[in-house]
Amino acid sequence: MVEQFPLYMAQNLLKTRYGRQRGEDMARRFLVRNIRVEQNHADYWLAWAAACDIAAAELQAQRVPEPLQQLDHWCRHNSRHHSLLLALALAATNYAIEGATGEWTQLVCAPGIYEASLPATQRRSAMRWLKVHARYDDDHPWEALDIVCTLAGRDADAGTRRALQAAIGNSYHYMQQALDCCMQQEPVTLC
Repeated sequence: MVEQFPLYMAQNLLKTRYGRQRGEDMARRFLVRNIRVEQNHADYWLAWAAACDIAAAELQAQRVPEPLQQLDHWCRHNSRHHSLLLALALAATNYAIEGATGEWTQLVCAPGIYEASLPATQRRSAMRWLKVHARYDDDHPWEALDIVCTLAGRDADAGTRRALQAAIGNSYHYMQQALDCCMQQEPVTLC
């Protein structure tokens, strides 16, 4: 997911045309600005994995359990196939996924217990992904939600509202499945 996230955003960027409508202009600026940020996050993710003795080659082998693949497929589907509803794709990824990520990273970072469990020489780089999301995702999902609302309009019909709610709900569902799977894969340890 971390590696693929800039690609989902790039697919959504392809749906925009500058000057066509205010919401698209907002989405275009948001996506262009954040694709590079998300690429940096992939680098931070690798540093975190290294501190937990997970080699980059192991991550790149892509031995991904099915529940994690479902989350990826859902995000990929939304970014590729909802060309007429950019709002739906942004709601499913940039609002729902990033918002939930900001919430759980705040929980992991807050007590400092997890951070203290990491090797002292790698602690700062290992915590960067978590800390950036715990801090940065406070505003980022709200910016995405503002874009979604602008794209949908003040008078969005009931079908559009239901579709947006379902997209967000599906993202939460697949993300919970993925996190539950991760928790079952490894014994409970600090790192």
